Amino acid sequence: MNDVHNTAAPKFSAVVLAAGLSSRMEGSHKLLLPVDGQPAVRRSVSALTAAEPEEIVVVTGFKGRAVMEALDGLQVTFQGNPRYEQGQMTSVAAGVAALRAPCSIVLVCLADQVLLEAADYREVVNAFAAMPRGSILIPMFNGQRGNPVAFSSSYAAEVISGHVNPGCRKLIAEHPDEVFIHEAAHDRFVVDMDTPQDYARILARLGHTPATVADAVQR
Repeated sequence: MNDVHNTAAPKFSAVVLAAGLSSRMEGSHKLLLPVDGQPAVRRSVSALTAAEPEEIVVVTGFKGRAVMEALDGLQVTFQGNPRYEQGQMTSVAAGVAALRAPCSIVLVCLADQVLLEAADYREVVNAFAAMPRGSILIPMFNGQRGNPVAFSSSYAAEVISGHVNPGCRKLIAEHPDEVFIHEAAHDRFVVDMDTPQDYARILARLGHTPATVADAVQR
């Protein structure tokens, strides 16, 4: 296992899960909905890029071509997941398998967490580097499990094979000795965009009017 706990500036790479069906967004693709004048997925990945990972792999599936076009010009690698309808773990495995740059830490990120900032991603990486034990870190806020999840790159083979699922809700119970909980001081790690109501709340936090929500969701 790589020793990441004594490294001042650990190298990390990121896998962004952008393959899902958006089945709860009532007909719209959530990653393509506008947030502050750009597609949601572009806002999320731009913030991650600003955190300066070694590499970003974006896993595509549903409407993959449109997602790729929304990220045009950003320094990312795309990895298609033909099995995306079989669940998130297939995308995690595909993304981790596509990583090429040496790193100590891997972040598994959700493409719809549009409130996360570059500093938030660095917070997770720094918390991982400083944690007293474990090889997997999960951010939490007020008892709610958040994302991104970070894990030691030494776990990559187990993640690719499906033996360890960083996105699994049972992860804490199944690997209690390996999982460290990072108690966050803000809720951005636990806010994502699955439904029109989620989208409305996010736009409201960003200072947009409810009318904008209705217009955008109808697209």
